[in-house]
Amino acid sequence: MILKELISNLALLIASLFVYSQSTQAMPLSRSSTLKAKIVSGFLAGILANVLMQYSMHFDNTIVDLRHIPVILVAYYGGAVPALASMFLVIIGRFFIGFNTSSLLALFLIVSITLLTLTITRLNMSKRVKIFLILTSSNIMFTILIVYLLQSVSTLTVLIPSFWIISYMAGFVSFYVIEFLRRSQNLLNKYKAEAATDGLTGLNNVRKFDQSFNKIAAQAVHKEEKLSLLYIDIDHFKKVNDTYGHKEGDQVLIELSRILSNTVRSFDIVSRNGGEEFTVILLDCPTERARDISERIREKVENHSFLLTTGQMIHVTVSIGLACYNETTSEPKLLIKEADHALYDAKQTGRNKVCISPGYKWASHRA
Repeated sequence: MILKELISNLALLIASLFVYSQSTQAMPLSRSSTLKAKIVSGFLAGILANVLMQYSMHFDNTIVDLRHIPVILVAYYGGAVPALASMFLVIIGRFFIGFNTSSLLALFLIVSITLLTLTITRLNMSKRVKIFLILTSSNIMFTILIVYLLQSVSTLTVLIPSFWIISYMAGFVSFYVIEFLRRSQNLLNKYKAEAATDGLTGLNNVRKFDQSFNKIAAQAVHKEEKLSLLYIDIDHFKKVNDTYGHKEGDQVLIELSRILSNTVRSFDIVSRNGGEEFTVILLDCPTERARDISERIREKVENHSFLLTTGQMIHVTVSIGLACYNETTSEPKLLIKEADHALYDAKQTGRNKVCISPGYKWASHRA
């Protein structure tokens, strides 16, 4: 019966950890978490501890369960704030069950475990050793108190070994589950970032560009805003690769990505669409404003000295094609095609220049 109740506590604890980890996967508890996040995590741990107390073993006025494990977990990962919040709820919950010598000793036990955990987590030792020390110290304190409270030798000979085994299992399995879920989430976040980010420049890749463009274009139509798109291509980039090598060409791409990001507005979307081709989505931006930004980009690139890994400085130029929804076209889906055609015109008419889609009527916008 004793082992059965402790295993029920263990199962409930692990299930709760899975639910909690999934609900906080974007911002897992840590010592750098916000005060609000720490308090919320502490209260959730306290609630879980109280639930575990409802499935405890009763020996007259004494109850035995794994309520200390949630407190240990939040103390380990979040520090004093969540630890004290959970401890506070455990104390209140235990007094609601009954106010007696056993509950007073339980108060002493949970306070001691909390303070001990906070102390051990600050020691300079491996994570496994810290966890082992925390669980062992907790088990020793529990054993001392339970021997004092219970007089039945037959009960103690079954309860104490069972509690030590299940407590170790609960502690190590709980830490393993949390670490496993965190590693899994970190890998998922990494894969998501890699799926949307250009590995060389750190800009959005073409897949992310398509997603962003479709979403922003739909918003522009709904809000009746102007939306400009720049297509940017490095002039004679093949000569750079052929002359200096692809490694040096990559240095040029990286430096150009920095120039683009630093020249446009903070909310504009810069992407590398492949090779030496880049795009910039200019939100709520009319053609003339987009042209000014394009010219600023072109001039900055033309006047910039690109430093190669060999220490040599070279210069490159860019050609830019520009199209604008509600000015060069009334169809957002045609923006990409029009900007690409404008880039082609810039390439064919001398390079190192900005060309605007033919759909733009200068006279009507200057009137």
